[in-house]
Amino acid sequence: MHRVAVLALDGVVPFELGIPARIFGAARDAAGEPLYSVVTCSLDGRTVRTDADYDIAVAADASVLAQVDTVVIPPAHGAHTHREDGRLSDDLRAALAHVRPGTRMVAICTGAFVLAAAGLLDHRPATTHWREATELQRLFTTVRVDPHVLFVDDGDVLTSAGAAAGVDLCVHLVRRDHGSAVANEVARLCVVPPWRDGGQAQFIRQPVPEPSAGGTAATRAWALERLGEPLALTDLAAHARVSVRTLTRRFRDEVGMSPGQWLAGQRIERARHLLETTDWPIDLVAHHAGFGTGTSLRQHLHSAVGVAPLAYRRTFRSAAEMTA
Repeated sequence: MHRVAVLALDGVVPFELGIPARIFGAARDAAGEPLYSVVTCSLDGRTVRTDADYDIAVAADASVLAQVDTVVIPPAHGAHTHREDGRLSDDLRAALAHVRPGTRMVAICTGAFVLAAAGLLDHRPATTHWREATELQRLFTTVRVDPHVLFVDDGDVLTSAGAAAGVDLCVHLVRRDHGSAVANEVARLCVVPPWRDGGQAQFIRQPVPEPSAGGTAATRAWALERLGEPLALTDLAAHARVSVRTLTRRFRDEVGMSPGQWLAGQRIERARHLLETTDWPIDLVAHHAGFGTGTSLRQHLHSAVGVAPLAYRRTFRSAAEMTA
């Protein structure tokens, strides 16, 4: 069983604090057995003040960090040196010293400041809440901050944007660990999408569009039903009954990316699902996902996740067999 520890700091935000236990706790194998155990700890094992009107009694102190496979750090408001001048406090540094080499480190929202202050984000891509991205970059100049995405998976270190993006990241981790079937079931149980379109751009305050302006939701649903067919931007624009230029602008406003980027992402997700759940030849997977040829699928999948289709299938078949 994969062991997860959530480190609650003074002023922790309760919503993000509860995300790991809710998402990972919903993951079950084919026999209904839990795939993760989650423990919440504080620096000293004592009650933790939240940024709400109540405190939280935790199960452990920071020594538990030496016994887990993944450490999650949710955001915490208040006076913290990692937010003020980019350095860890002595007690937080001592707590993180318990973490074993190779442990997966995950930050939700401004928890990224902790990882950055610990040097774990040096010269690596990361994200945080869009409102805090500039400050993260100012304090930690070597971090490659991307304020536009919902989360960043850099292998053993992962970061997310604010609040509900922590849900996206944890569901992504379930998919990475155990495949789409398990992740989709977790999403169903928690009544959340298995993945969300676009990035943070869709949540940054923007002028409200005119009431007459149409959305792209219907066109996106239409395209999802036809991913295996050749779809050009002109086809999407024709369905939406707008120009390509207007369609592109509306896509960027609503999902934070261009229609082409969105379509490519949906096709990658379709291909990943088919690789995990079918024995179809690579060319057939490519056809149904809309890539046309196995060569095109190999190029796009390698660009997106860094592996070839057969290697991806072997990885998730192994995970599925282990949880069956």
